[in-house]
Amino acid sequence: MQQILVIDDDVELCELVAEYLEPEGYKVEAVHNGETGVERALSGEHALAVLDFMLPGINGFEVLRRIRASSRLPVVMLTARGDDVNRIVGLQIGADDYLPKPFNPLELVARISAVLRRSRPDERNEERARATLVVGDVEMDNRTRTVRRAGETVELTVVEYDLLEKLLSAPGRILTREELVKEVLHRDLSPFDRSIDTHVSNLRRKLGHQVQGVERIKTVRGIGYIYANSLESY
Repeated sequence: MQQILVIDDDVELCELVAEYLEPEGYKVEAVHNGETGVERALSGEHALAVLDFMLPGINGFEVLRRIRASSRLPVVMLTARGDDVNRIVGLQIGADDYLPKPFNPLELVARISAVLRRSRPDERNEERARATLVVGDVEMDNRTRTVRRAGETVELTVVEYDLLEKLLSAPGRILTREELVKEVLHRDLSPFDRSIDTHVSNLRRKLGHQVQGVERIKTVRGIGYIYANSLESY
């Protein structure tokens, strides 16, 4: 049974989340402050953490920073509805997904399930799981889900890894935002959802915007993104 950590000072909300997650086969542990949340998140006992931005003591951003300093634990962040700045900052720090409050508990269950599916190897495709993907100076090893740029290991979140894999699998081809959201985030693109753009921005920052003067991930305005085909010969 996979254990989910909920870090939120709203005790009633934590109980509600547990009511919806436990029938789906998850075990839920709730903690109500940031310090304890970091300690439990780094224990290695959980499959995923649900993290609220507003916490007593250290806030959710600092909790996420401390988690990301030493762990790839998938994190779904809870933010206030319409608080786009905090949502973007959370994704930049390393949240795998977000959900604005108030939310439908069934939507949270769906988001958690989607993130956990991304974090597991695709058992239905053993050939893919063994594959090593190399484009230019970037190498992806799907056996260990590690990424190296010019021989140096690059730490990516679960979402960033899956997004990069989609881009590297089709160098020189435009991938639409709708396609990326559907295949990487496992949901339909909504008019105001800019999550995928923030994840692309994170990849650019971590991998470098250019290689020998070539833009690594190009924006095709109004359509999507393209990983530069010319990097194959780098």
